[in-house]
Amino acid sequence: MRHWMQRAALSVFMALSAPLAFAQAFPAKPVHIVVPFPPGGTADVLARLVGQKMSESMGQQVVVENRPGAGTVIATEYVARAPADGYTMLVMANSFVINPSVHAKLPYDPFKNFAPVTLLVNSPQVLVAGPSLPVKNLKEFVALVQSQPGKFSIATVGPATTQHVASEMLKSVMKLNMIYAPYPGGAPAVTALVGGHVDAVLANYSEVAQQVLAGKIRALAVTSRERLGMIKDVPTVAESGYGDFEAVAWFGFMVTGGSPPAAIARLNAEANKALQAPEVREKLIAQGMYPVGTTPEQFDAHIRSEMAKYAKVIKEAGIKVE
Repeated sequence: MRHWMQRAALSVFMALSAPLAFAQAFPAKPVHIVVPFPPGGTADVLARLVGQKMSESMGQQVVVENRPGAGTVIATEYVARAPADGYTMLVMANSFVINPSVHAKLPYDPFKNFAPVTLLVNSPQVLVAGPSLPVKNLKEFVALVQSQPGKFSIATVGPATTQHVASEMLKSVMKLNMIYAPYPGGAPAVTALVGGHVDAVLANYSEVAQQVLAGKIRALAVTSRERLGMIKDVPTVAESGYGDFEAVAWFGFMVTGGSPPAAIARLNAEANKALQAPEVREKLIAQGMYPVGTTPEQFDAHIRSEMAKYAKVIKEAGIKVE
């Protein structure tokens, strides 16, 4: 009996200590961060800044992979089908909660196939006009576009992304008839704007900052409730006469559903620690990304709340993916 009790006690101890041992051993190989947008955009910059800091702290390589396309569905499906071991993370944005409302069918389940890690940052968007558009502010922009319906174009990451939905919201409240031009990422959209291929762009501030500060394109309004410190002379959409308009992008980490809780806990701790590093915070804020950091449970609640909010907006605006 005594021998049996000793063995039982040892089994209990091993069962309780196994998650701790796993957490201490994880990661034992490189961690991959999959970005659903091209290099140079907000999500890519975020992944590389946070990933590098996590790599330094964990003593293990963090590899960033760009898999753009299909309104983030390509990268999202890739992570959904990855081994459930915590070694593959997705940089997910608002498009994750938008896609279920604009697609009749998706190749993954947003809840069964994923596990939240942490909400990383919030990122206000900026409406910018190209060099050929003779407008100095949002009021002049609206007047010009309304005077020539169907002539001017607006580009965003798209379709079915935060910027796409926000642009449709803008067009609706401002009664604008514009041609929608989707691009695989914010950086390519801004390049097209500078080159005169489109007339306006709605993008995250980090994607337009360099060109705005250089005077190559003009910022007309920001979509957050408050002005951005980096361009504090640019008013918000709400300040410009459009009620309580707000459309803010956000980005977070998720792993493949079924990944070990200990791995998720380690990734959560390391990502949140990276967000608090002064050099990381400084670089993120300079590009219009405001660090958040949450528990996996808080991020899950955020995702569910945002999914319900966007479902309502998309239905009311009649937004569809062709």
